[in-house]
Amino acid sequence: MIRIGLILIFLASPLWALDPSEMLEDPGLEARARAIDHELRCVVCQSESVASSNANWAEDARRTVRELIAGGATDEDVMDFFVARYGEFVLMSPRVSGSNWLLWAAGPLMLLAGLGLGLGYLRGRARVAAPQEAALSEAETKRLREILKE
Repeated sequence: MIRIGLILIFLASPLWALDPSEMLEDPGLEARARAIDHELRCVVCQSESVASSNANWAEDARRTVRELIAGGATDEDVMDFFVARYGEFVLMSPRVSGSNWLLWAAGPLMLLAGLGLGLGYLRGRARVAAPQEAALSEAETKRLREILKE
């Protein structure tokens, strides 16, 4: 019974991040704000979204998101607001743009390069002829027969 209680507390802990006083009265606007909270990275925690972080910065960010949305800002305006201040690092999924296009393409390009190198290596090994064994000289053949007769 205690285990079940601990598991439920553990699963519900991200819900503690949002203070009820921070919530917007309009459910539609609050849903937009929560969606944005999940897309923004906490710059203090660096591995958590603003929605699940309890850091002071995350609380301020959630409050700012709600203020901007209540002021009529679009989702893109809110995201641009944070990117302008903290860079693309603040986004949980960075945008695909000119400056980071190489980073998005690096994984598949490295995979293709590795496959090409591996295939080239295997084809090169197949082309190399197996070394021929050198025939025994007459003296070696004679000595071998002497050994085998003994």
